[in-house]
Amino acid sequence: MSDNLLLTSLWLVPLIGMVAVLVVPRGREDAIKYVALGVTAVTFVLTILVLGVYLADGTAQRPLAERVVHNILTPGGGNLLSVPDESQGLGDLVVRRAWIPYFNIQYYLGLDGISLSLVVLTGLISLLACLASWNITKQVKGYYALYLLLVASMMGVFLSLDLFLFYVFFEVMLLPMYFLIAIWGGDNREYAAIKFLLYTLFGSVFILVSVLILYFWQTDITAISTVNVTGNPVEFHGHSFDIVELTTIASATSYYGRGIQAWIFILFLVGFMVKLPSFPFHTWLPDAHVQAPTPISMILAGILLKIGGYGMIRLAWPLAPAGAYDWSYFVAALGVFSILYGALVAMAQTDFKKLVAYSSVSHMGYVTLGLAVMNIQNDPQYYAYGVIGAMFMMLAHGITSAGMFFLVGVIYDRAHTRDLDKLGGLNNIMPLYGAISYVIFFGSMGLPGLCGFVAEVFVVLSSFNYSIPLAVLAAAAVILTAGYILWTVQRVFLGRSETWKGLPDMNLRELTIAVPLVVLTVAMGVFPNALVLSWVNPSVNQMVNSVVHARELNAQVPRAAVVAPATPAIASRGR
Repeated sequence: MSDNLLLTSLWLVPLIGMVAVLVVPRGREDAIKYVALGVTAVTFVLTILVLGVYLADGTAQRPLAERVVHNILTPGGGNLLSVPDESQGLGDLVVRRAWIPYFNIQYYLGLDGISLSLVVLTGLISLLACLASWNITKQVKGYYALYLLLVASMMGVFLSLDLFLFYVFFEVMLLPMYFLIAIWGGDNREYAAIKFLLYTLFGSVFILVSVLILYFWQTDITAISTVNVTGNPVEFHGHSFDIVELTTIASATSYYGRGIQAWIFILFLVGFMVKLPSFPFHTWLPDAHVQAPTPISMILAGILLKIGGYGMIRLAWPLAPAGAYDWSYFVAALGVFSILYGALVAMAQTDFKKLVAYSSVSHMGYVTLGLAVMNIQNDPQYYAYGVIGAMFMMLAHGITSAGMFFLVGVIYDRAHTRDLDKLGGLNNIMPLYGAISYVIFFGSMGLPGLCGFVAEVFVVLSSFNYSIPLAVLAAAAVILTAGYILWTVQRVFLGRSETWKGLPDMNLRELTIAVPLVVLTVAMGVFPNALVLSWVNPSVNQMVNSVVHARELNAQVPRAAVVAPATPAIASRGR
């Protein structure tokens, strides 16, 4: 299978599935559900296939900056651009085609260890959430059509290596999520949906402005000749949305200067912190989670929040490394504050779902902290530990948060309440549900041997080599996390209660959803290197090396030494 077909299928199969759902005759709800389940299953199999190609072929594991040389756009007939024939399949997991040549916009997809890990997570959580949607009875066709459109757009975000294409997928993703909350949510669903949409659109404006600055702040007179991080010669031409090319410019030259990089970084930071979310842009999240149906909460916590972290790792830090370094302490302090704030507010909640939502704010603070502890002057390896911890936290939280929201949905379907003060004694009534919940909740807490522990160790270790006060506060937050998790376990599962006597334990469908999450929670904690680190680390190290190199280069350039942008010339917009 060629790279073009393989990577395109990851987002196109769910899109075709959406069309297939829409053509199923009205009244055939069971057929619609099976079609959607089959489509998400095929999509997940494709992600595993891509992972197999990545692990088996040394070509695919090389840095993106090396692999794109096989996909260089060259002048074709007329005004079209072309690349070498990919029908035989290069195996480098990069696809590059001209899309809108006039503006150098490309259909440009690619995967490395960072994006591939999130693509596999997306495939898994999408499949499990689709199975969790089996109880949906209202407007089934519309629900599954929007659901598959959401899956397609999420895949596209993680695949895109063109800023314009990335932004298109990012924006398309908002509409299905808005309707999935607004139509199938709780009593206050309209308010939660519009709040989600407005907050995310607010962040999107900052991302768009940053993208336009990167596009127009490029010379269009002559090419910039330099070498990339691998030592290979590279030529850059003006006005590009190419993420790999712009990253190499930032790491190999001082072209943008520290002043403009600071603005680019701040704009990206605000935009992606809304999506992450981080304090003070987090207030949409609890409302969205409380009102969203259980499967959509699984998608929202397991995948959509990770798009904020992915945008930081792929765009904010590599495209503006000098700005990231100058603002690193402020961002690290904001990350620590989010960790503490989210944990404290979670401890005060009585709504089971809102407690899990605020725990997400706390855990995503570790992602921000891990990226911000840029202790690169002494030993860059410690900064790599922070980025690895941030990546591992996104994957671990994707597993545990999806599991926690699913478990909240299981008890809500039976007891029709999420009030922690009314629940209790479920361990005796639903022992299987209790056993599964313990593993998932303790994994979120960061118990040694489970997935959350690995991420927290990497981030806190890196923090101690950056700022001891911030590290101490981040480490102390572990106690707060244990506090609200254990208190929740006590209120929900322990003790005795006759109120819920007779509630049925988990059925086969629910076990099919929960067991993979339990297995991964344990396996990622016991075998972190085999399951994640061995194939994520090389890509993280490449990202860290480019940031370190850019920091060293820009440290020699005065802050005021900023190259003024040239006026765009229409004639030079093609390659």
